[in-house]
Amino acid sequence: MAEAKTATLTIDGKTYELPILSPTSGPDVIDIRKLYAQAGVFTYDPGFTSTAACDSTITFIDGEEGILTHRGYPIDQLANDSHYLEVCYLLLYGHLPGPRELEDFERIITRHTMLNEQIHFFFRGFRRDSHPMATMVGVVGAISAFYHDSADVNDPAQREVAAHRLIAKMPTIAAMAYKYSLGQPFVYPRNELSYAANFLHMCFSVPAEPYHVNPVLARAMDRIFTLHADHEQNASTSTVRLASSSGANPFACIAAGIACLWGPAHGGANQACLEMLREIGTVERIPEFIARAKDKNDPFRLMGFGHRVYKNFDPRAKVLKESADEVLEVLGIHENETLKVAKELERIALEDEYFIEKKLYPNVDFYSGIILEAMGFPTSMFTPIFAVARTVGWISQWKEQLADPQLKIGRPRQLYLGAEERDYVGIERR
Repeated sequence: MAEAKTATLTIDGKTYELPILSPTSGPDVIDIRKLYAQAGVFTYDPGFTSTAACDSTITFIDGEEGILTHRGYPIDQLANDSHYLEVCYLLLYGHLPGPRELEDFERIITRHTMLNEQIHFFFRGFRRDSHPMATMVGVVGAISAFYHDSADVNDPAQREVAAHRLIAKMPTIAAMAYKYSLGQPFVYPRNELSYAANFLHMCFSVPAEPYHVNPVLARAMDRIFTLHADHEQNASTSTVRLASSSGANPFACIAAGIACLWGPAHGGANQACLEMLREIGTVERIPEFIARAKDKNDPFRLMGFGHRVYKNFDPRAKVLKESADEVLEVLGIHENETLKVAKELERIALEDEYFIEKKLYPNVDFYSGIILEAMGFPTSMFTPIFAVARTVGWISQWKEQLADPQLKIGRPRQLYLGAEERDYVGIERR
């Protein structure tokens, strides 16, 4: 057996031995759980960028090498050879399903896609011009009032039902939010359609005429769902875990994740990317914006290029680039000015020495924005679609945390820099 590794910390001449934990993959981790009890000090790590807040067996990322795996399986293999509901099963249960397991799982999810009819009235309390994410935060949080039989986090059977319900109902909720914003009638789910095709049908069909889902578009949507299913301990996943640590019901936890995802630095990145492309406007103006992006004194930044985690090519972008090309081809889109700008920016980023040196490759947000724009989704729907995809990741992390015997309520510490203790002075003496 290998000798246990430790790190030595010296404070005011006193030495403390801290255990070093070795993961399956990735860098070693210094265990500081007993540091405050032993030494009376905390660590300082704004943004928790150097802190492991949990252990997990779900997703692994190596940003330097451009690696993303779910339960050990590379994301490109899953996106190319699997499909979203099979990846959902993998994330939830830790292994790829057999034929019977997958059939049963798909049947369960399909039969949970409808919403309680009273929830329709809840939508009508929002203004028509409400952002769909505002609607989703409210509705997902509110459905805890409808499904009392799956809100007890201490009951494994109820946790299972809640997981299935959330994965199944999230596309219905997102599609209803979209339809409501258009003033169109809600479209009920269709059990004979696949998960991705059903979502497109609920978004784009109308009662007045038949709607046939293009299989190329359904495959592209399935890939978008798969590529966004989980991404380790990001901001929204950490939010779900923090909410869950207090014992909050699963619907409240996922609503908290949706609220965090709404931020433009997180789930709103593909929306920000499309808005940037529209700001550029025409291919002729690209050199102007490229120059601005290279100017350190200019606040302008190219959205959709580079990634905080990936210091190499985003492995999800390689897969989605292929889907983007397929979608544009099948829809016959060649004259759209925004997409022309996107394609030219992509060409420049892959050839320009500045972009190559800085590793500013097009990321998953760049290509997902192109696909969703081509399909006809407004930018306001980009983040709700991200929320639909990420729900299974949130639920998988939530289930894993609740099964962890080391579970404690989240309670970050702080470095206090405010006023020292002082006496209150009455208003007449101030």
